[in-house]
Amino acid sequence: MTKLIMTADDSPSMRQMIRLTLQRGGFQVIEAPDGASAAELLAKQQVDLLITDLNMPGVDGIALIQKVRAMPQYRFIPILMLTTESLQKKKDEGKAAGASGWIVKPFIPEQLLKTVQRLLPASKP
Repeated sequence: MTKLIMTADDSPSMRQMIRLTLQRGGFQVIEAPDGASAAELLAKQQVDLLITDLNMPGVDGIALIQKVRAMPQYRFIPILMLTTESLQKKKDEGKAAGASGWIVKPFIPEQLLKTVQRLLPASKP
């Protein structure tokens, strides 16, 4: 069964790069342009993994993770931060909110796929 991954990023070009990378890896992808939209979509659609940026207008990545972790169906979902932020303080905030992993942009497509496959081991093509 194909795994469904949501990406939340305010950059259309970044969402496209993530989507193409994940689709090449055999995953289905849905996209949200910000944290608020992602939370709304997640309430309606069950996904297997969330990839979110940190810096987005309105609901940022940390707030999104907190919202997602508050939803009973997503208490244990893997959540990957994909962001330009590399400060340890920010990584600690993400981990405290419930992030499962952290990749700094620009990302290497193979690294993203390897990390996603590690977080979703049953989904290897």
